[in-house]
Amino acid sequence: MLVSASLVLLMTPGLAFFYGGMSREKSVLNMMMMSFGTLGVVGVIYVLWGWSMSYASESIGGIFGNPFEQFGLAGTIYNEDGSFVLSDGLPVIVDVGFQATFAIITVALISGALAERVKFSTWLAFVALWVTASFFPLAHMVWGGGLLSDDGPFADMFDGIGPIDFAGGTVVHINAGVAALVLALVVGKRKGFGKTAFRPHNLPFVMLGAALLWFGWFGFNAGSAYAADGMAGLAWVNTTTATCAAILGWLLVERIRDGKATSLGAASGIVAGLVAITPAAGSISPVGSIALGAVAGILSALAVGLKFKFGYDDSLDVVGVHLVAGLWGTVAIGFLATETGLFYGGGIGQLVVQTLIALVAVVFAGVVTLVIALLLKPLGWRISDEDEHRGIDETEHAESAYDLV
Repeated sequence: MLVSASLVLLMTPGLAFFYGGMSREKSVLNMMMMSFGTLGVVGVIYVLWGWSMSYASESIGGIFGNPFEQFGLAGTIYNEDGSFVLSDGLPVIVDVGFQATFAIITVALISGALAERVKFSTWLAFVALWVTASFFPLAHMVWGGGLLSDDGPFADMFDGIGPIDFAGGTVVHINAGVAALVLALVVGKRKGFGKTAFRPHNLPFVMLGAALLWFGWFGFNAGSAYAADGMAGLAWVNTTTATCAAILGWLLVERIRDGKATSLGAASGIVAGLVAITPAAGSISPVGSIALGAVAGILSALAVGLKFKFGYDDSLDVVGVHLVAGLWGTVAIGFLATETGLFYGGGIGQLVVQTLIALVAVVFAGVVTLVIALLLKPLGWRISDEDEHRGIDETEHAESAYDLV
């Protein structure tokens, strides 16, 4: 579990490379700093009240745990006799470390929708508020025994067929994808959006970031089995298979639509497949993972162009990849789950439950993010037009990524 936690922690620096490479030369450092800043803020908050809000035994309406019950990890590390507190044989402090990395990467994902135009200080304030008001409650609802868990009301609709979210389709990807869409609408477009070609400045960085994300994702998915057993093995193989299929799906769309298969498309396909398999890794077969991943690659490749059609500046395609593939992966369980899925004779119950929990996650994340975004408006979201033109690396951090003089 500690190795898995370390792998998931690596995902956030990997994301920094992925997003940094996709950015323009004058904004790469800021893009990477948004991930590293998230590491700092969430890593501290999780110890103080994040764990308690997610997994305290006292639930507030099934929405979040009592933040004061285990504030500062009180009562979670040692028993009165000095031994470590265990839960199902695992020291709870190990689970704290594992779950903290999930919180960190989820918030960092959102930053990709805000490239080149957001004040770093406002971003850090958003990180603190959003992880508290959106991530921790959804983690409690899904994994902490709340409204969207196996013990919640959705589990009683179809003879005990409960919601399935193995490693974070709702908590991580739908949550972050919806937040990215809301922020893109509230903050507004970059100067020149739709007219200027915002090309990635370093595609090898993008490929490196995708590789690190894929590597770290084995901690994300296989680690969520909480054991070195067959379930972890199934999650590992499903994660690999779905991701490979998603690469092919994305590149197929590019080949048909554009005539060329690109490195950016391959890297984006990797992420789309990883996102889609996250909620389903423990409940579908490797053959089912091929179908799930291929469809995720195709859907996300088509969805990233919607920002130009509808006029929202999702700079690095968080909505097109994380929201779309996250929704597909969550709902597809209703078709592909080997025990309860529609394609395996399980009836429509699992599909209905999966659709409902996805919708609840969309609405919850959307409302919470909008409230936070509006609350932070007095601080100012945008850097000035002049600073945006000069480059956010120079104006926000007094640095440049490349000294070419």
